Amino acid sequence: MDEQASRKDPATKNEAAEKVAASAAPPGTARRRARVDLLAECRVDTFRSGGAGGQHQNKVESGVRLTHRPTGIVAVSRKHRSQHRNREAALARLEAELNARSRKRKPRIPTAVPKREKRKRINAKKRRSRLKRLRGKPDAGEE
Repeated sequence: MDEQASRKDPATKNEAAEKVAASAAPPGTARRRARVDLLAECRVDTFRSGGAGGQHQNKVESGVRLTHRPTGIVAVSRKHRSQHRNREAALARLEAELNARSRKRKPRIPTAVPKREKRKRINAKKRRSRLKRLRGKPDAGEE
């Protein structure tokens, strides 16, 4: 009886169709869509890479600069000879930077400095001050 109810229920059919579509979609499709959306938010500039690499770099605009309009973050890539590979590399850098900025930092839990560490710091300061005193000119009365 449950089978008959599921056949007639359109909600169950839609859920099943979504599952099939999700399993049939190639892996990384959602990521590709997110990258396309991210690229739509950017200004893309191409430029000559210049620098070491010779003739090819100096005459072809293979360098890519992505400027993320909402945040102002700039990602540049000029490592590869291909503009497409540089665009992907710059997009990956931009994505990493946006993820890093959106990540919440853990609050620092202040701890007390141990007595031994305090003594080490004070002794180091005393040694440093003695060394600096020895560098100075001797007093006239000590000669």
